[in-house]
Amino acid sequence: MKIALGTDHAGYKMKEVIKAHAMNKGYQVIDFGTDSEEAVDYPDYCRPAAESVAKGECEYGVVFGGSGNGEAMVANKVPGVRCGVCWNVESARLAKEHNNANMIALGERMISLEEGIKIVDAWLNAEFQGGRHQKRIDKIALAERNTC
Repeated sequence: MKIALGTDHAGYKMKEVIKAHAMNKGYQVIDFGTDSEEAVDYPDYCRPAAESVAKGECEYGVVFGGSGNGEAMVANKVPGVRCGVCWNVESARLAKEHNNANMIALGERMISLEEGIKIVDAWLNAEFQGGRHQKRIDKIALAERNTC
């Protein structure tokens, strides 16, 4: 499985920790940067990561920043992406189980690096429940087609 990663300077440390963890678990990681804590603009790195998920080049993606909010906003502008901001294990699990999130956003200023690993693991190990949740995902896709 391929996982896309993208971050600005504020999420760089967490990206590097998650990258190493994912690779140790056998995932293939495509790192869209950034490559340091030097100030950069998150859309330049998060959008390409999201586009790789939308195109099917990567199955999942994780974007990082200070809070994760702006990064999720950028990712969610890409048709076909459903990115949830996750600040704990429960929100990550539900993002997959109920929303079939193919991306998540993490805020390095909001959670510890250790919690970030737990969040990513919970999200990757969760499964979409379908059923009553599928009709909502279908409505998201319909709204996306009508506005893009």
